[in-house]
Amino acid sequence: MMENGTILVTGATGYVGARLVTRLLAKGYRVRATGRSLDRLKKRPWANHPGVELLPADVSDAASIARACERCAAAYYLVHSMMPGEGKFEEVDREAARNMARAAGEAGLSRLIYLGGLGEENPALSRHLRSRAEVAQILAAGKTPVTILRAAMILGAGSASFEILRYLVDRLPVMITPKWVRTECQPIGIRNVLDYLVGCLETPATAGGTFDIGGPEVVTYRELMRIYEQEAGLPSRLVIPVPVLSPRLSSYWIHLVTPVHAEVARPLAEGLSNRVVCRDTRILDLIPVERSTCREAIHGARGPRNFRFLEADQPPGWVPWETYRYPDDPPWAGGTFYRDTRRLTVRATPAEVWEQIEALGGPNGWYSVDWLWSLRGTLDRLFGGIGMRRGTRKGGPLSRGMEVDFWRVVSVTPRRELRLLAEMKLPGEGVLSFQLRETEPGTTRLTQTAQFLPRGLGGMAYWWIVDPFHRFVFPGLIREIARRTGKPILSGPEHVR
Repeated sequence: MMENGTILVTGATGYVGARLVTRLLAKGYRVRATGRSLDRLKKRPWANHPGVELLPADVSDAASIARACERCAAAYYLVHSMMPGEGKFEEVDREAARNMARAAGEAGLSRLIYLGGLGEENPALSRHLRSRAEVAQILAAGKTPVTILRAAMILGAGSASFEILRYLVDRLPVMITPKWVRTECQPIGIRNVLDYLVGCLETPATAGGTFDIGGPEVVTYRELMRIYEQEAGLPSRLVIPVPVLSPRLSSYWIHLVTPVHAEVARPLAEGLSNRVVCRDTRILDLIPVERSTCREAIHGARGPRNFRFLEADQPPGWVPWETYRYPDDPPWAGGTFYRDTRRLTVRATPAEVWEQIEALGGPNGWYSVDWLWSLRGTLDRLFGGIGMRRGTRKGGPLSRGMEVDFWRVVSVTPRRELRLLAEMKLPGEGVLSFQLRETEPGTTRLTQTAQFLPRGLGGMAYWWIVDPFHRFVFPGLIREIARRTGKPILSGPEHVR
């Protein structure tokens, strides 16, 4: 570990910065996390960690970043502008880099570590990649020893370039794309990016050097799409490259099909036309890490099977916040996801409510509009599914692995929580869960949540079709569970958005 001292992380509310703060804290470092918004800093899960200090700072404000550097041992520079179309971002990045280099020198920082972008110098290099390279030069010209890491596409939930790829493949069985789908790149998983960022801090030999970082494979963007298709269990997408789509048109198309805004998509689309492959491999000897393949990184970015529902089933060594959704990530991070949550409060104990939940299914049915549940089971059987399996429900306490009609118990904590995984034929994966909390003696708040991860466009269409039925099936179910306790419902059911 580096000598004692606080580590400054600029851009701590960003995709890489937020995850880096968590990694540094886990390794025992003291961290000063900065960003332009104190409110956003306070929303991060490490905001109240005893080893972190929150400080609002703007690298465009020389005095602000100078204060941030005071009494720090080293700093990470993880800031860049995303202002396409205004013609100002180069100068914004240029001035911010000058401020950082000057502040680091005046504060006597021993190290400055910068994460930039890969890209071979040529006239076709995108403006944003060219600006990243210029920032690296400005930082290196200062008094502080600088380590420059250059990365191509980062694979991980929340990475804008990966999310664009995810949504395009998820939503479009047929894609008309620019010819950049044939461009070669060397993606790197977010976990390995963090490995190298922390490794540079702990490896003095990296001071003053520029290093390319990437995964073990060179692939085209079409090949990345194919890997994602396979990991998501989707049919092969028909991709038709055409030469007429400009970066501007591509960004508008991305904005139309995905939740990623055109202003974010445009610089990424511009960069995709450049070949981004590691040409320097010295980092492999200085900081040996187990590099994830594209498939492994994409698998982690998608999360383990039903991660949102089965947190207890994480594979050994899997750290969800590194590769999957991170608290306060943009709403589009993690892919398409549907949820229907209902809540009510009943004048009954958790044990009394739990008794009604545990009795669901089998001969007792589903309490409200049970004929619709039976119809769903019949349709499932007609399409080759398992149907309702009502004869398998014998009553008594529930345990993990038990069948409840066309559900299976995947998690159960008596009088607190039940999670049922859907086993009927679905174009995706679904879970129905019940959570109980005693708000005061003899009073329980019951929360019922249906969650669905669609598989491709068919999964999304399925949710849109069945959603009108959910609007009276689910309120009726939670209301009937409470009513059968024989105790008064104090509030709800309400739809929680």
